[in-house]
Amino acid sequence: MPRMQRFDGPSDLHLHSAQSDGTQPPAEVMAAAHRHGLRTAALTDHDTTSGWAEASQAAASLDMTFIPGMELSAKHEWQSVHILAYLFDPEDAAMKKLIEMIRSSRLDRARNMAERIARDMDLTWDDILAHTTAGATVGRPHIADALVSRGFVKDRTEAFARILHPRGDYYVSLYAPDPLSATQLIVAAGGVPIIAHPAARERPLPDALVDAMLDAGLGGFELEHRENLPAPTRALRKLCDERDLIVTGSSDYHGLGKPNLPGENTTADEMVARIIDRATGSAPVYP
Repeated sequence: MPRMQRFDGPSDLHLHSAQSDGTQPPAEVMAAAHRHGLRTAALTDHDTTSGWAEASQAAASLDMTFIPGMELSAKHEWQSVHILAYLFDPEDAAMKKLIEMIRSSRLDRARNMAERIARDMDLTWDDILAHTTAGATVGRPHIADALVSRGFVKDRTEAFARILHPRGDYYVSLYAPDPLSATQLIVAAGGVPIIAHPAARERPLPDALVDAMLDAGLGGFELEHRENLPAPTRALRKLCDERDLIVTGSSDYHGLGKPNLPGENTTADEMVARIIDRATGSAPVYP
């Protein structure tokens, strides 16, 4: 893999397009990042790499560095864990198999949830598909958008709080690997795994699991994120300092799907360089 040429900050390493639950095509996501002053950006759609080509071309045309990435779904007991996978080989056989399993589970879950909701509300599968793009990872945000469009809720936030909540009657669980297995697969594919918004809950992952993930090659944590809570963030920052881990900061931009704006949190150049230097699966796309 070509080693690092050059990149410029500021850098935002967590952005979503309409290939998963964002609202803009990958090229428009890169344009939004550029408008907000970013010089390096990663596209990290959920469980898909289908936006990489479009995003990389757009970034290059804007004189930006593009970091290929993905937000991989994992699950510890009942708790969802999202792992940002940077610069892995998208043709790795084990990774491709896992991604397909998760995407298939997402589609089945969306259909099952739609059927449950349809018992009480006038919502069809076609209503949901109308809010997706070709090749997109179908998920609860698309159901939420359909509910908004049909007038059952005012926005995605209300949809998730009232209709799509995990403790609600309409919820269906998603298949996802355990976080340790997910970390091992990312590393085996030459990628660098970083746990996304790891302090969004007061009760973080068990120490034993985190230690096992670090031993397996977990690179670090996304500590600068609007959903992270102060106390668990402080604990994770101490761990990062003690073990010299990678610390990232990102927006988790979703277009109109969330209020997050590109560049509201950024990653230090040193940390971006560490990710690039550590990866062996794929390379950044430089302008």
